[in-house]
Amino acid sequence: MATLALAHALAAAAHGFRVIPLSRAKLPAVRSPHHRDPDPLPCRGECGRIGHGVHDATADPETVRALFAAAPWATGYGIACGCAPYHLIGVDLDHKNGTDGTAALARLAREHAFAVPRTVTVLTPGGGRHLWLCGPPGLSIPNSAGRLALGIDIRGTGGYLVGPGSSTTHGGYRLAPGSPAWTPAPVPPALLRLLRPPRPAPPRPHHPGSPPSGQHTAALVRFVRDSREGQRNVRLFWAACRAYETGAGAELAPALVEAALHTGLPAREAHATVASAARSAARRLRPPDACSPG
Repeated sequence: MATLALAHALAAAAHGFRVIPLSRAKLPAVRSPHHRDPDPLPCRGECGRIGHGVHDATADPETVRALFAAAPWATGYGIACGCAPYHLIGVDLDHKNGTDGTAALARLAREHAFAVPRTVTVLTPGGGRHLWLCGPPGLSIPNSAGRLALGIDIRGTGGYLVGPGSSTTHGGYRLAPGSPAWTPAPVPPALLRLLRPPRPAPPRPHHPGSPPSGQHTAALVRFVRDSREGQRNVRLFWAACRAYETGAGAELAPALVEAALHTGLPAREAHATVASAARSAARRLRPPDACSPG
């Protein structure tokens, strides 16, 4: 089974998609190198070892083979979203427990005047389907579950889609009859606007050395506290960037972390995200540069 999964993964990699091996449970198959650490720090592969989930994703065939050799029990593969050259966005349409994601997407298309494009479509064992869409470079689309509508989940930056040809506990994933193979259509602009993370009104500039205004603090903290699952890291990072760029990071960091904990984000992850924002803001304030997770 691993040999078959590897063959499908190599086919995807040959078309430029970055892949990782998956277990029957649709989870990354390579065990984390930090699983025995008593208090592991967040790591996205900086340690140089494999076993960091979607951060291992690669289109290099030799590296793909090495990943599968480290996980001979793999029965499928995941395709990383948000990566060049396709900047893939996955639209997961559920059909279970009375939900109909396809109908929900059709309603959104009518309400917002866009056509659902003909694109790569993968049928799932539960009767649902995954639509693959190309996103624009330089834009991070957050993962979400049910934010657009009940039955529609989004796989964006940091997420992955189960690739066609994978076998899981509940069955196999396969291309829909008549579906294009390996050629995702561009995301319609109107749909892209719905997928973009919401942004609050910019807070008033804060001058270093003066205490942040109550309005400034409340806007950023509220933005984090209103996060849903799939948005929490992105929103916390954005708010912390704004706080540090205006010189108010040290004062606002505890309140931002507390707001993130309120949403269910683990404490270590919240602190690591704020620290990453501080480093990115510092880099941006030296020469002008984009504020992105570090």
